[in-house]
Amino acid sequence: MEYFCDIPVILQLGRGADCDTAGVNDHGLSYFEDYVPGATYECGSVSFDQASIVAFAKEFDPQPFHVDPVAAAAGPFGGLIASGWHTASAVMRVLVENYLAAESSLGSPGLDEVRWPHPVRPGDTLRVQATVVETRRSLSKPDRGIVKTLIEAVNAEGLPAFRGTAINFMLVRPAPSG
Repeated sequence: MEYFCDIPVILQLGRGADCDTAGVNDHGLSYFEDYVPGATYECGSVSFDQASIVAFAKEFDPQPFHVDPVAAAAGPFGGLIASGWHTASAVMRVLVENYLAAESSLGSPGLDEVRWPHPVRPGDTLRVQATVVETRRSLSKPDRGIVKTLIEAVNAEGLPAFRGTAINFMLVRPAPSG
C-alpha cells in the first residue's frame, strides 16, 4: 500500500480514482464524517528494541541515556530509554496504518499537549489508542473538516508512555455524482 502526501494526488484519489485503500484501517474511517466525537479506536501496537532505540537516538537525539547503555545505567532513568521523538514517530506510524484514512487525510498543523509520562525501554511494546475529541467543518474550506484526536500509547503495565492531541485536516465525503 502506498501513502500519498501530495495534496493534489489525495484530492484526485478522493474523487473516485481506482485506488484500493481498504487495507489502510479496519475501523471504517474514510472521510471527515466518519470520525465521531467520543469514539475510541484500538490502533495496534509497536515494539522497541535496544538496536532501534540507539539507532534513532544516534541520528536524531544523541543524549547519553538514549545512545549509551553504560552511561544510561548510571543516569537519571537507571537504564537506556527511547527518545520521546522515537516514541512519537513509532506511534505516528501506527496511526497512519490504522486510523488516518489515506483517501481523505490532508495532514496536520501539529500536536497539542505532547507528553511522555513514562519512559520507553528496550523490550517494551506500546498499545496505541485514538479517541476522537472534537470535529468541526472548516469555515474557510468547505471540502474539509478538522478532527481533534487524543492519542495515547500505554506499555504492558498500562502506564502511559505517550499522550498527545492531534489536529488533522480531513476531506468531507464527496457528494454522489449524477
